[in-house]
Amino acid sequence: MIEFQPFIEKITALTMAEDLIVLGKEASDIRSHFEDFLLEQERLHQVAKMEASERGDVIPDIDFESTKESFYLEYKKFQEIRKQQVALKTTLEAENLKLKKSLIVSLKEVIEKEENISVAFQAYKEIHETWKKIGDIPRDKRDEIQREYSRILEIFFYTMKIYREIKDHDYKRNTQLKQGLIQRLQQLRNSKGPIREMESNLRVLQDEWEEIGPVSNDEWAVVKNSYWEAVRSVYDKINAHYDEQRTILADNILKKKLLINNLQEIVNQLDENASPKFYESNTIEVLKLQEEWKKIGPGSKKENEAVWGEFRNLCDQFFGAKKEVSKKNEAIIQQNIELKKGLINEVKAINNDTEWKLTADKIIKIQQRWKALGPAGHKFENRLWSEFRASCDVFFNAREKSTKDQADELENNLNLKLALIEAVNAYKITDKSTALSDFKKFSQSFSKIGHVPLTKKESIYSAYKKALDAKYSDLKLEGNERASLLFSAKLDVMNASPERTKLYQKERAEIKRQMDSLSNEALQYETNLGFFAKSKGADALKKEVESKIEKIKQEILQLRGKLKLIPNE
Repeated sequence: MIEFQPFIEKITALTMAEDLIVLGKEASDIRSHFEDFLLEQERLHQVAKMEASERGDVIPDIDFESTKESFYLEYKKFQEIRKQQVALKTTLEAENLKLKKSLIVSLKEVIEKEENISVAFQAYKEIHETWKKIGDIPRDKRDEIQREYSRILEIFFYTMKIYREIKDHDYKRNTQLKQGLIQRLQQLRNSKGPIREMESNLRVLQDEWEEIGPVSNDEWAVVKNSYWEAVRSVYDKINAHYDEQRTILADNILKKKLLINNLQEIVNQLDENASPKFYESNTIEVLKLQEEWKKIGPGSKKENEAVWGEFRNLCDQFFGAKKEVSKKNEAIIQQNIELKKGLINEVKAINNDTEWKLTADKIIKIQQRWKALGPAGHKFENRLWSEFRASCDVFFNAREKSTKDQADELENNLNLKLALIEAVNAYKITDKSTALSDFKKFSQSFSKIGHVPLTKKESIYSAYKKALDAKYSDLKLEGNERASLLFSAKLDVMNASPERTKLYQKERAEIKRQMDSLSNEALQYETNLGFFAKSKGADALKKEVESKIEKIKQEILQLRGKLKLIPNE
């Protein structure tokens, strides 16, 4: 079955619209498509009938006329309603035009006949208020009528303000005032102040222009053209500023959406079984994202509110999940606190025993149990650990003091390390290569020497580090060689420290922090590359940014090399 109904439904839908005047072309297009479709269906039906006749068959006729009548009935209804609307609009605009023309005539009569300025101004106010309330007039008459009204207004104000005998003088003065105002507009165009201040000053100058009386007809065209050229130049600068602002606002929205993506990746990892360390490390990242968000300027109001709502919702999700996990872990932390207090009491109960081997084994097993326990929270962990370590040290310090041979050995080691420090201080550099080899031997020797008395280990290590650092400084190394050798020397010195494991961990963490910071900086530069337009100036700036990115990548490679040199202890 042939579907003509969609055409009828479309024209019916147009008829139901409130304003049919603007839908004339759309209705004509629907009619044209309907007629083309109908003609094609009639042709196809005729062909089908001929083919059926040749076969000796008969096919039923299709009532195309009733379809035409249904469609044109709706189309005629649309045309009639639209015609009524056009007629009404034309009538109203014609009446409004008559009203405005009559107001212009009335204002002319005031100018020509009324000599009392007060009465004239009252008449002007009534005419002007009526003018503003009148609706639209025919489009082709708008500019003409408005120009005529503006011209009559200028004549009115001139007539009321100036005595006829000084008319020529007033024209000249008005010309000077308007030329001066044009110069101020040109100066405003070249000013460097805030753009809103420029807009405000432009409105003030335009108001002043309207307040200045008329000029002679001979000069009016030149002055008017100069004025509008100056005004347009100011508007061009204002519009250029807002175009640039729109670009900046769009750029800010893109930056904020990138932060939302980063935050979304963190939120996607939320899990009821996530450890406190997960939330602790990611809290730092979320807070960083919040700080970056604060540094980004605003976007367009509508988009800014939308992205802020999305960002804030993700933050709420993260910190809400963190709060729930914190509640669950609080009981575990409290349990760990009690267990660690119990281990401290166990050590205190035996740390005065003098059965060194048996007691040492017991305390070591207690230490292993301590390590197996989870954290006791930021508030208590360090305090409990300090108390536990101090309780263990009571035993181990007593055991150390009880062994005279061990004390002698510690004292001997102390003397050996002091002698080595003196040798480092007395060393004379003659050749850089030889000196570097000797410095490494110093480090190896210092590491091979055993422990020194507990009270001396920090000061001996500090003195050794200070002495060796001074010798490396005397080498006056430069560039990558300096960085590489100094870092190797730094590791050698760390290796000689009794706290070398802690120093290695601290150095590893610092290098990773530097790598993360450089990676974020490179990411920001790479993001910015996408916003450069293709121009000579932009290409130069783009090359500069690409150079910075390459430099950062080299720094990251150097840091990664340092990271590999740190022993895993």
